[in-house]
Amino acid sequence: MEFKIQQKASKKDQVYIIDDVKKLSQVTGISEEESAFIKAAFEAEQNTVTINRYSHFLFIYLLKPKKTDWQTREACRKAGAELQAACNKHKLTEITITNFSDQPHAAILLAEGMALANYQFLKYRTEAKKIANTLHTIYFTKDSATAKEAAQLSTTIQAIYAARTLVNEPLNYLSAEQLSKEIALLGKEGGFKVTILNKARLEKEKMGGILAVNRGSIQPPTFTIMEYTPKKALNKKPIVLVGKGVVYDTGGVSLKPTLNSMDRMKSDMSGAALVSGAMYAIAKMQLPLHIIALVPATDNRPGENAYVPGDVITMYSGATVEVLNTDAEGRLLLGDALQWAKRYKPELVMDFATLTGAASVAVGEHGIVCMGTAAEETKQSFRESGLRQYERLVEYPLWEEYGEQIKSDIADIKNVGGPSGGAITAGKFLEHFTDYPWMHFDIAGVSFATSKKGYTPVGGTAYGMRMLLDFLINYGIVNKG
Repeated sequence: MEFKIQQKASKKDQVYIIDDVKKLSQVTGISEEESAFIKAAFEAEQNTVTINRYSHFLFIYLLKPKKTDWQTREACRKAGAELQAACNKHKLTEITITNFSDQPHAAILLAEGMALANYQFLKYRTEAKKIANTLHTIYFTKDSATAKEAAQLSTTIQAIYAARTLVNEPLNYLSAEQLSKEIALLGKEGGFKVTILNKARLEKEKMGGILAVNRGSIQPPTFTIMEYTPKKALNKKPIVLVGKGVVYDTGGVSLKPTLNSMDRMKSDMSGAALVSGAMYAIAKMQLPLHIIALVPATDNRPGENAYVPGDVITMYSGATVEVLNTDAEGRLLLGDALQWAKRYKPELVMDFATLTGAASVAVGEHGIVCMGTAAEETKQSFRESGLRQYERLVEYPLWEEYGEQIKSDIADIKNVGGPSGGAITAGKFLEHFTDYPWMHFDIAGVSFATSKKGYTPVGGTAYGMRMLLDFLINYGIVNKG
């Protein structure tokens, strides 16, 4: 998807955004009959009206402000998804957006919704050319968006597409080693450094969490380190991102028991995809922040010499963990990665993981469960970014009582805390490996969609990336100020 500023008025397909019917007069060439038709449609609660002029289409979108700015922004994105469907239905290849509303970012938001909805994963479809979307270019009239806004949107969309594609790839292509290779390609294109640690190095480092989970697989694990270092970073100590990279999760010996529960387990590396795509965007946008990202990766299978319930493993930190459920494997990978992050003396660490079914049950597909030890101002910034991008956050507590649930009789801690508070006890497990400001984002309920909804396609969603990028962009602004 391309985004460009239109220097001259186009006579091709157009979208006009208005927030008052009186502004129809600003749309060049609307006839009295068309105006009457549009007004009647608006009175019938139709927000977008299509005018077919045979040589080209006109779309008039009536933006109705909501109770809050963030709800109004989301309305624009959703309208964009509807317009995307109309454009592809009529086989349009490009469209120009003109904003006559008082919402200054309406054109960008509309385009964002169109672009997010336009994503397709057609790699394995033999009829790919026949079913591919035709829309490929969105223009903005020069007063509707700036070149900087268009460039930033383009980068964000590229990053989201890359992350979605990684999630959609099946295990028979995307092994842990292949995931590392794909990240290396993103680094080469985006402009950040990538270092890949192989199994031998992980054994040398004694990264017991990753190695334990990998014991059931014939394919080796990897640990990928990404780093973006701008010439003048605003942060003296790095920000670290961590993404869970379980490229497929059978549950291990604690095999997932429920019907269809493994159907989408290729998406258990959604956290890895999210932080990798984010690093691409961070580097492309040249954010003035020193940022490191870590991706521990393996599949979780019941074969070979698989770890079993009752095993005691020694983590990279030296802490011992009693394994009571091999399907609680992601926290073992993340524990090693969070311990590794200590070597950077980080300013802030954020991990993203499809960690618990409990988070998915609690919040569903409408938000992210989060928790952490970061300062309240940092948490508030995350909440604001989540609202702006409509990737909303629900914070859970990290009360010490939840830590009691993961105490072990024979080891330092155990990897599950019982049937209650599952998302929080998983967070308490991760907290054990941190000594820095930290936030945990459980994206289990939002990382993969089983049906199309608005601008979210079937498959990988990259949900949370726009929130993260918004936070980092504004983090830089705040620190610069």
